[in-house]
Amino acid sequence: MCPKNPLVTVDAVIIFKGKIVLIKRKNPPFQGCFALPGGFVEPGETTEQAVEREVFEETGLEIEIVKLLGVYSDPSRDPRGHTVSIVYMALGKGFPKADSDAQEVKTFDPRDMPEMAFDHNVIIENARSDIHGILSGM
Repeated sequence: MCPKNPLVTVDAVIIFKGKIVLIKRKNPPFQGCFALPGGFVEPGETTEQAVEREVFEETGLEIEIVKLLGVYSDPSRDPRGHTVSIVYMALGKGFPKADSDAQEVKTFDPRDMPEMAFDHNVIIENARSDIHGILSGM
């Protein structure tokens, strides 16, 4: 019998041209809702490699990781089952283009964020001082 452990995911709060990058989800759960770019860590990957891969797959952007923002582990954060997300703050480079699980890529003023999937509004709220610090230094 295999133990049932939480799955590990990654998410990124990306600052790109003074705004926050979000994707509109192509697939359930939360299909059609905005979310932070991210996804599941694959076997053999570090979480840093996973977030870089997921961001590129979903947005076409390369990122420079600035810092680890936190770990989000509420068992009810994902309706598919218990996931633990490791969240990074990053700077985006390149040209945004929706791909993979993203229906659309859009940037938002950090003071005017939409309602988002999962616990991503909580993540943005927790990252506010980091976002402000990066934006004021630009």
